[in-house]
Amino acid sequence: MSDAEQQIRRDLAACYRLVALYGWDDLIFTHISARVPDEPGHFLINPYGLLFEEITASSLVKIDLQGQVVGTSRYPVNPAGFTIHSAIHEVRHDAACVMHLHTLDGTAVASDPRGLMPLNQTAQLVSEHLAYHDYEGVALDHAERPRLQQDLGGRDMMLLRNHGTLTLGRSCADAFMRMYFLERACSMQVRTLMSLGSSAAYPTAPEVVAKNAALMQGPGTSDLAEKLVWPALLRKLQRISPDYAS
Repeated sequence: MSDAEQQIRRDLAACYRLVALYGWDDLIFTHISARVPDEPGHFLINPYGLLFEEITASSLVKIDLQGQVVGTSRYPVNPAGFTIHSAIHEVRHDAACVMHLHTLDGTAVASDPRGLMPLNQTAQLVSEHLAYHDYEGVALDHAERPRLQQDLGGRDMMLLRNHGTLTLGRSCADAFMRMYFLERACSMQVRTLMSLGSSAAYPTAPEVVAKNAALMQGPGTSDLAEKLVWPALLRKLQRISPDYAS
């Protein structure tokens, strides 16, 4: 195993542990994948049957774009996870990591016909950059993949209608921070709408919404994630759950 693969395994395992730590997991369901450096068509995904809090760098399963295990593993792979992640890795070669969750608030907003609204600063950072994909049932049909690819296009965040949230990034750090903002924006929307009832939210000027949206463009967001946010998260994880890297 190359040094590069060992590093991406540690980062991906950290991603799984952090999702569990933030309460975003869904038993053994949902999935995060990472492209294997220098191995075209190969990516890592969770062993189907382990809780996210149990996943380690060495337990991650390497598969190809046909869903075949590369090497050996005593665990299977979630078929729906393969469908979604293989679709994205097949066409988005810039995506080193893809995250998909079924959180309560993320799914609530994905099920709202209005989608994510720019009600606050956090939502304004991401709402203009979201793609949407209509629900076609549990993602077991590979015929859905071209439609998922087309709906995602060149964007790095998506609401899967009636289903959940999805982000991708040039690194695990990048994808995780995008998911953090997306999930937090969804939770803020759910709480805001519940507190307001039939009242309208306090408005933000359109030019301010546009200014905030522009902050998520360009490489600066990824640099922030990788150089400042991710090291802090790994320090937190090292204190709480250091065996993730084993």
